[in-house]
Amino acid sequence: MTLYLVGTPIGNLEDITFRAVRILKEADIIACEDTRVTGKLTHHYDIDTPLKSYHEHNKDRMTEQLVEVLTSGKTVALVSDAGLPLISDPGYELVIAVREAGIRVETVPGPNAALTALMTSGLSSYSFLFTGFLPRKESEKKAKLETLMNEPHSVILYESPFRVKDTLMAIEKIDKNRRVALGRELTKKFEQVITLPVDRLLQELEISIPLKGEFVIVIDGQYETDEADMWWHQLSINEHVEYYMEKNMSSKEAIKQVAVDRQIQKREVYDSYHINK
Repeated sequence: MTLYLVGTPIGNLEDITFRAVRILKEADIIACEDTRVTGKLTHHYDIDTPLKSYHEHNKDRMTEQLVEVLTSGKTVALVSDAGLPLISDPGYELVIAVREAGIRVETVPGPNAALTALMTSGLSSYSFLFTGFLPRKESEKKAKLETLMNEPHSVILYESPFRVKDTLMAIEKIDKNRRVALGRELTKKFEQVITLPVDRLLQELEISIPLKGEFVIVIDGQYETDEADMWWHQLSINEHVEYYMEKNMSSKEAIKQVAVDRQIQKREVYDSYHINK
């Protein structure tokens, strides 16, 4: 008896692992948000495992039922409509209940829209925060964005096509020059990931970005540039790496941190350190 958390394609149906297909075929039940959506995937891969609806509105009742199914010795695979279950989707409560019942939980990795957009965006991927959906109330959204945009990390969030313009406008009010990436239709034929200062991105939204499908927004971090935060500016890259190694970091960890400090590619630090060592 095992609960499998199975990653499924976020757009392109080819983005599924051999293991995921096997697990979905071998499971006794596939728990999914929308049986119609998951049905298209199972039909495509000739998977005839029964589908059971598990979504935000029935999760309490279905959690109890699925725990009973698992306790009887059967296997359940949990999927979301697209991507990884539990990530801004139902499933967290089920995992807690299953673990408390002493039943094995195993994740079958797969695609994720947030990381796909971040990787394509050209914004820093060394350190990031994922926050899912913002509050709908404007005052709460503004307060949340002000906090997030003051962090030295890329911020990733999801947004609906009905609110994406308002969210970009809220970002612009805080910092109109902040670079923001907007992704839609990820892994599909008409995929778009556009990275621009947010004021220009709003202009582009009016011209060439259809308000259709779920959006991923990636906001560049707030990087301090004053003298106190650039204590390392008189050090060479090698000296900078060695400083962190003297703080008991491994060379790998030190190289990564130097890349973050200097806002350069890790490969550049790696090459400098190993070639000029």
